[in-house]
Order: sequence, then structure tokens, then C-alpha cells
Amino acid sequence: MSPPAATGASTGPVKPAGSVPGLWATLAAEAAGGQRFAGLMATQRPEGIVLSAHLAGAGGITTHEAVLPPGTGSYPALTPVLGAAFWYEREIHDLFGVVPARHPRLEPLILPLHDEGQPRPRPGTPGPEPAGIWPDEHSVPRHVMGAGLFTIPHGPVRSGVMESIEYLVETPGEDIPHLNMRVFYKHRGIEKRFEGMPAADGVLLAERTEGVACIAHALAYCHAIEQIADARVPWPAALVRVLHAELERIASHLDTVTRLADAAGLAVATARFGTHKERVLRLVSQMCGSRFGRGVVVPGGVSALPRVSGADFLAAISRLEKAISADARVLMGTASFLDRLRRTGPLRPQRAREHGALGPVGKASGFSDDTRLARPYDAYPGLGPGDPGRHAGGDALARLRVRWDEVSQSFHLLRQAADELTDAGDGPLRVACAAADGRAAGWAEAPQGEVLYDVRLEDGHLTRCRPRSASFHNLVLFHEVFTGDILTDFPFIEASFGLSVAGVAL
Repeated sequence: MSPPAATGASTGPVKPAGSVPGLWATLAAEAAGGQRFAGLMATQRPEGIVLSAHLAGAGGITTHEAVLPPGTGSYPALTPVLGAAFWYEREIHDLFGVVPARHPRLEPLILPLHDEGQPRPRPGTPGPEPAGIWPDEHSVPRHVMGAGLFTIPHGPVRSGVMESIEYLVETPGEDIPHLNMRVFYKHRGIEKRFEGMPAADGVLLAERTEGVACIAHALAYCHAIEQIADARVPWPAALVRVLHAELERIASHLDTVTRLADAAGLAVATARFGTHKERVLRLVSQMCGSRFGRGVVVPGGVSALPRVSGADFLAAISRLEKAISADARVLMGTASFLDRLRRTGPLRPQRAREHGALGPVGKASGFSDDTRLARPYDAYPGLGPGDPGRHAGGDALARLRVRWDEVSQSFHLLRQAADELTDAGDGPLRVACAAADGRAAGWAEAPQGEVLYDVRLEDGHLTRCRPRSASFHNLVLFHEVFTGDILTDFPFIEASFGLSVAGVAL
């Protein structure tokens, strides 16, 4: 008999609201006890601004809250207590205007500088989004001062197919003593767009939130909805979800390899791995009609079985794995390529653990909190993904090796899931998921790491939906990995992080 599918949604309670200092003390104590700080968000409610902090553990996601009464203009910052809250509090300031006192650097993050008279989006408040807020093109912050130092504005428009982000590189010429990032060019007001949508329609926006992780966002959103509705996904549907999630992981990691090879000027390797990625996406398209797997994951299960037979699917992934493995061996035997990655952009293991670095960025520095293992969901408990290996180098090379391990792991899971799906018969693919009122946190493991959704429903409609991508949680670490590196290392470090700007400036 097939094991029941697990739902990746919160089994931990929402702890009642208290004072902000008390909340911070609780978070510090829980983090010291082994819980991972998973995020901080704010919601406008009638009683004031509710600060919600998420902690990740083996049992799920626990939410702790405190309320800022109406009219409150500031609160004591969490960042001096937990450094991982650095960007989260900047985001809250951008969206709500409330000031985290004693925050070390309170600059605009997802919204640019604007007149104080303009309205803030304030997610959770009924009503349309405020008018567009435009950046101040003349403001270039400086953090490093001295003779011969200057700022190189890199972006937001760059050559190639690159997302809109501006890097402000402060340098005396080659070394990079400080790097600042402006991500607000990609801000689309996603959190406000969710408000008022029917629960069943929210997945359409979730899977378009971050193009490199469509399936992961759809899964995390649906897991939250399924928790509210107390719905258990049928086993065949759980297997289909794993198939698409692992193909998405392979395609994303191949994209990272392609960008690294391109940065090294390896034209043949760039073409080869770009072709492999294209073949993966075409397989996904054959399975469901969308290269990104959109429309497959729905609340309560999946929309349909793959349009590719089990035998054809297994043959296709076998050909892919053989071709990718052969080219990977050649690439990883290219000394000039490895020399550009070795000791480039190192993230110290202690720093990765303190911050709770997610996905390949954390695993390459010896810290792993893979939700498929720590908080398994869908068919993963029955398949047993296994641990892909340990790395602690923390540099761009270690991050690449983690991805190769995960690609191998994904092919193993694809075979398992395809075999199980063949034996599953003609069971249902979807259960009723008529969620009306409630709140839950749902998660899924994207190629970049954990995606987390905090969802609130009232009368069957979304009143708050906060997506938190692994890119948002990890990109802040990009500031810190340039010690000893020079300008020509920049593209290797950026590509090795493998993150999405769209997933940061939601």
C-alpha cells in the first residue's frame, strides 16, 4: 500500500502576541537552542502592525508574534540580536514606514527613496496598491571612505540575459572592500496582489513569483492552503509533484553551470550545458504543456498526470543523465576553470550557520537544512531522498560540487517517483480543498533553498500572503564573501550563488 503523502505545512502553533522585547528574547533563546531563524514579516491588522517571526525546526515552522499598537512609529530592532533579520527589517521599513531603532544600516531595499507623504503599501490593509514609487537616480551611497576610492555602478541593465539589479562596488581599483545592492528595480508588489484573491486562484500568482522556482512556490503556497483545509494530497499527485520539483532543480542547477562556464569564457561548455538545460525544459513541456511546469500544482493535488508515458520518461532522463555526467566530468577536469572557482567568494561555515544559509549556499559551507529531509512533504517521506553529501569549503567550487551532488540525487528521485507512479494505478489526483478561514505556513525546497509562505484566509479569500524565497534570505550574504577577491571574480561569485533578484524584490 502506498504511504500517505505528507503536507509541507506548519505543524507548529502561532504563539500569541506579546511585547517586542519579549519576542526578541524568545527568538534569541530558540535560535541558541538549535532552531533556525526563517524570517520576519509584518501585517497591518485592526489592532496594529503584527510582527511575525518564523522559526524552523524538525517538527515544522513555528510562528511567534508581537503587536505594534496603532500610531507606533518605531520599535527596538531585532538585527542587533539576530543578524539574519538585517534585510527583513529593511523590508518592513520600506513597506510600512515603521523604524527599527538601532538598525545598523536602514537604507531602502525593495522600495527606493521616496517622499514621506506618499502612502506605503502596508500588506494586510484593504485597498489597491499605492501609486508607483520611482527611484532617486542621483543618490549613490558611500560606505568606504579614503584616498583613491570610487564607486562603480554595475547595472541595473547589463549585457546578456540578466535580471535588473544595481551593484554599487566601492573599490580602490581591484579589491572590493564593500558592495551595496539595489534590488528594487524588480519590485512588483506581489504581496499586495495576493490580497482579495480566492484561495484557489492564488497558486496562479504564486507560481509566477519567481520564474526559476515556479514549482517550489506553487508547492509552498498549496501546502499552506492544504493545511488550512486539512486536506491530504493523494499519493499519485504527490509523486507527480516530486517529478516536476526535481526537474526544476536540475534545470536551475544546469543554468548555474552554464553561467559559470560563460564567466570563464568556455564557449563549448556554455553551449553544452545550455543545451542540456533546454532538453530538461522541453521534457517538462512535453509532460504538461508548460516549460516551467505551470498549471500542474493545484490546491489538493495536481491538475493531470504527465503526458509522457513512464517508459518514455525513464528513457529520456537516462539519456539526460548520461550526457550531463559526461560533460560534467570534462568540465570538472578543466584546470583553468577550477582555478577560477577555488577559494573564490568563500562563506565561512560559522557565518553560514549563524545566518541559516539555505540551499547550495549553506550546504557548501557545512550547514544544511534541506526541507525534503528536515520537514518532508508530498512523496519525499516515502521516497527517501537521502543526504547528497557534505561540503565545507564554502567557496564557489564547493557550491558547484553541491549542485552536482543534487543533480545526481534528483535523477535518483525521478526514477523512484516514476516507478512508483507506474504502480500507483488510476487513483484520484486531487482532493477537495475548500479552505474558508485560517492561517498556516507552507514550505518547499526550491533549487535555491527553502521557500516559505505565510497564508491567511478569511471567507475563502486571501487577506495576507507573504512569500519568502531562498533568494531573499541568502542574497544578503553576497555582501560578505568578497574578502580577498577582485573585480574579475565578481561574475563567478554571482553565478555560484545561483539566486534570483525577482525572488528578493517581490
